[in-house]
Amino acid sequence: MSTQKINIAIVGLGFGAEFIPIYQKHPHANLVALCQRNEEKLNQLADTFHIEKRYTSYEELLNDPDIDAVHINTPIPDHGRQSILALKAGKHVACTVPMATTIEECEEIVRLTEESGLSYMMMETVVYAREFLYMKELYENGDLGKVQFLKASHQQDMDGWPNYWPGLPPMHYATHCVGPVLALTRGEAEYVSCFGSGTIREELIPHYNSPFAVETTHIKFRNSDLSAQVYRSLFDVARQYRESFEVYGSKKSVEWPLIEGKPLVVHTAKKPEPEIPEEIESPDFAKLLPKEIQHFTTQGVYDSEEHQHLSFTQGAGHGGSHPHLVHEFVNALTEWKSPYPNARQSANITCVGILAHESALKGGELIKLPDFTFEK
Repeated sequence: MSTQKINIAIVGLGFGAEFIPIYQKHPHANLVALCQRNEEKLNQLADTFHIEKRYTSYEELLNDPDIDAVHINTPIPDHGRQSILALKAGKHVACTVPMATTIEECEEIVRLTEESGLSYMMMETVVYAREFLYMKELYENGDLGKVQFLKASHQQDMDGWPNYWPGLPPMHYATHCVGPVLALTRGEAEYVSCFGSGTIREELIPHYNSPFAVETTHIKFRNSDLSAQVYRSLFDVARQYRESFEVYGSKKSVEWPLIEGKPLVVHTAKKPEPEIPEEIESPDFAKLLPKEIQHFTTQGVYDSEEHQHLSFTQGAGHGGSHPHLVHEFVNALTEWKSPYPNARQSANITCVGILAHESALKGGELIKLPDFTFEK
């Protein structure tokens, strides 16, 4: 085990603030700087957590030679540009989802990581949530048998969120449902077909020239007999917040609860019909983490609810994923190994959503994923 410590800067302190004490307590990380345009908020958080280096300019932060890596938590339209700037400045990058908003930005991030040897990780919460980790453990132990089909959804009411959200095409922010269907088997999407359904209210449509209330995508896996279905809604659909993932195997299948806080349902083949389904409370997977950050899987970073970011509250703490994400990123850097998802894997996950929306606009046309999104 390496004793090296990585100097990290967090960029964006809305959702990003959730990660401050996790990095501070990780045995192989030094949280050395915070970056936020709002100086008052920046100083308030930096004072609270005793962080000396403070930047209101992202470009100035990137010029700091003491910083090894940035964790970007800024608005979606900035992710691609800011990741590219960081890689060009010689910094490793962790970035909240999605990777970028265009195919070109995704390709540039992949190119830069491979030219420089720097690491990139998209911080997809669902693939480190306890429910997903439970299904992954069943898969790796062979308990599911042969995986036959995967399904996921991410439904959310985005009214009242920041001003870049209105009318956002559902599949442009699809990583929470695309991520788990690909991550379970470490699969890759080869091509997609997507249908739009319904119509959002008229004043929302012009923002992205996208009318769809729901988008449903079929994903064909590369070098595999598997396909998956994912669906997304953001506006004008009555649904409690739900990130869900379901896996159907020959021996066991697991379904995410329909209502937040309820148990998973595990179906076991060849039992008497009434005994096939069983409700299971997902175990926690803090055991996979250094002891210093294990407690962050079962509680928010802040004790008082009013400090927690809306995405954390709606998503019920993202399944305890935040310390797992931090550990995966830091561990990858100290052990000189590839994180999951790395740049190519992140591009594959993100480009599914971008191309799925394009498919929906073309009536469900099949669209192939670009080669740079496949592992070499």
